Amino acid sequence: MMKKIILQLSLSIAIFFGLWWGLNKINWMDLMHVNAATSKTEQKIGDLIWEYYENAEHEIKDDSTQAVIDSLASRICYSNQIKKDKIKIHLIQSDVVNAFALPNHHLVLNSSLIEACKNEGELCGVISHEIAHMELDHVMKALIKEIGLSVLISISTGNRGSEQIKKAIKLLTSSAYDRTLEKEADIKAVDYLIKAEINTNDFADFLSRLSNENESLNMTWISTHPESKDRAKYIKEYATGKQTANTPILEKSTWENFKHRIKNLSHQSL
Repeated sequence: MMKKIILQLSLSIAIFFGLWWGLNKINWMDLMHVNAATSKTEQKIGDLIWEYYENAEHEIKDDSTQAVIDSLASRICYSNQIKKDKIKIHLIQSDVVNAFALPNHHLVLNSSLIEACKNEGELCGVISHEIAHMELDHVMKALIKEIGLSVLISISTGNRGSEQIKKAIKLLTSSAYDRTLEKEADIKAVDYLIKAEINTNDFADFLSRLSNENESLNMTWISTHPESKDRAKYIKEYATGKQTANTPILEKSTWENFKHRIKNLSHQSL
């Protein structure tokens, strides 16, 4: 009798693990077409959000400044096997120190954030952080969590009004991510910087310095990224022993001219 019970128990366990293994082999997201739907929705919703945001703000379209930003982003992307062409970088004239990612790989940099950067490494840190949010799919995760996939699909098909788009913009330009996702983006950004041979200490120093200046400046990028000093600490700890080379991207004069031009363009009509 005991042997029969043990045999039945063993068979039940074997069946359970067999079913568990088999079910895990099935890609349920693909089977339900959720991935495809989300990807298609991301493209449409990203372009809709950007179009709405662009109409409300002033984008600086200047070839020489864009060339500098592209050169920094290109080093990061090419060193990390990220397709640079899919990332659409926008420079916005604004006195708010901020940068953020929108769906469909729209990366927005405010002019005042660039002015706040002391060197190319600090700006590369911010760019890397936002690219990490894109590559880790944090942007759509945040929107789906706060707004819902069905609503996003409805917006992308033109069945929802501007209020939902405004809600999405408010979310992504402010406190879109929890601390876990922010840390994931920070660590991934450090990995990007190391592979691109860009000084990771600059990124950490940027966070630490601007957290001290947050009360005197309109520092949205810091105020919505909590515990900046703690972040600076774990960034430096994580990078310890991993950074093997620092290779400048720009000549010092190129960086200085870039900053000067950004300042002039930024304050033309503010």
